[in-house]
Amino acid sequence: MINRKFSKVQKVICFLPVVALIAAALGYIVMFLWNAILPEVVHAGRLNFWQALGLLVLCRLLFGNFKKVGDNSRFKQRAMAMRSKWHNMNEEERAKFKEEYKRRCGGGWGHRNK
Repeated sequence: MINRKFSKVQKVICFLPVVALIAAALGYIVMFLWNAILPEVVHAGRLNFWQALGLLVLCRLLFGNFKKVGDNSRFKQRAMAMRSKWHNMNEEERAKFKEEYKRRCGGGWGHRNK
């Protein structure tokens, strides 16, 4: 296997076409889904590619905030905190927790066991 070291300029040159290709694919996917579903369901107008790409950027700004995909560090921190709480509980506390969880969440959507 050949060990190659790329400069920053070479990495950017290789990275830009990949980003453009992904953006184009996502734009066409949004355009296709919008034009296939929404005009018939809610009588919305049809989108062209540039409108779909703008909608994608707008949605990312409003909902995604352009964070790195897979950046779930807050989720991991909460999961680790809960795991450490669980390991520090004795058997009685765990049984009490399970009962409370079943009481709050065990009845399905919108149905609470009282």
